[in-house]
Amino acid sequence: MKGLLFFIGIMILILSEVFKVYFIMPFPGSQQSNTVGLAYFLQDNIQFIRVTGIALIAYPVFHFFRTGKLWSKILITLSTALYLVIFYFVNFKFLADKMFLQPTHKVFAAVDSNEVPSGNLVLGVFINGEAKAYPIQYIGYHHQVRDSVGGKPVMITYCTVCRTGRAFSPFINGKLETFRLVGMDHFNAMFEDSSTKSWWRQVNGEAVTGPLKGMMLEEIPSGQMRLDAWISQYPHTLIMQPDTSFNDSYFGMRTYDKGKGQSYLTKTDSLSWKDKSWVVGVQIASVARAYDWNDLVNKRVLNDTLAGHPIAVTLANDTASFYVWKRDSLIFEFDKTTSRLRDQQTKSTWSSSGQCTDGPLKGTRLPLVQSYQEFWHSWRTFRPQTTRFLIAQ
Repeated sequence: MKGLLFFIGIMILILSEVFKVYFIMPFPGSQQSNTVGLAYFLQDNIQFIRVTGIALIAYPVFHFFRTGKLWSKILITLSTALYLVIFYFVNFKFLADKMFLQPTHKVFAAVDSNEVPSGNLVLGVFINGEAKAYPIQYIGYHHQVRDSVGGKPVMITYCTVCRTGRAFSPFINGKLETFRLVGMDHFNAMFEDSSTKSWWRQVNGEAVTGPLKGMMLEEIPSGQMRLDAWISQYPHTLIMQPDTSFNDSYFGMRTYDKGKGQSYLTKTDSLSWKDKSWVVGVQIASVARAYDWNDLVNKRVLNDTLAGHPIAVTLANDTASFYVWKRDSLIFEFDKTTSRLRDQQTKSTWSSSGQCTDGPLKGTRLPLVQSYQEFWHSWRTFRPQTTRFLIAQ
């Protein structure tokens, strides 16, 4: 009986530590099922579980070390040592916020003193007359960067496994909140607020478990594009510079922009509609649609109607910066000879960001629609109602 109690107790201790990390980290088989509730239960009750496990093994350990044989003492010692090793790694080494640290020094530079290559992708935010650009190479490692734009606190986030960049207001019920990275759910980064310990998805700002389950963070409009494309729109932008404390981590992200991630979690599939294929995702009201990146590269503009709104999905000549805007009744086409975008009705010339630069409609700017570049597996998982835009053959 004493041996059985020790076995049950030590297994409770070991398995609870292992599974509270396993279910929220990208281990084989851990992200396909809806286990976030179980992971949260383990995290929320881990102290009680530890006390229970220790209580079960306490008397057997005392008994065997006092009267047991040598082999039983060795077995207990090895089992306890195994638990302590596991405890150390899962609580100090494998925690997400211990693996991906926040910037030590946040430095922003104007365009004339910027050191970030102009061809790098950024997530750009414009609020109250101030523009800031956050290179994906940096925020992809940090996962979140807290900042202020136009006097408004912002939470800039990026998940490299989903290829999702999002900006949120870090207020919950009127209170400025702090968040830490706790892991991932269905391969999407997940944050925990410091007040209620609820867990929030990075892809849409939804609290998926905890006291605030079902609540949504306010999303702040953002755009993903090359830095030079952002600068052309906002020449007075400030640009986040690299924190030299993390040069090695940034170096590991050096090829991510172009889809050449170094792990199976971040690499890109060049074919269409595969898990790791790129799509441009758009949602208007409850209607969502995905646009194949390869189609966009080939056509450079896709005319569509989503939730009753005529829209155009465009790709700039740099083949990295993309935009979606409401096209009114206009139909757009890309002239490969001149590399220019024109509307069929007036033959006016347009920039890929929706501004007419020449022709009868010169000076017109069409309203932008929030859009995202994302891995197909992510877009379809978190927007299961999505449809696919397919070009007629």
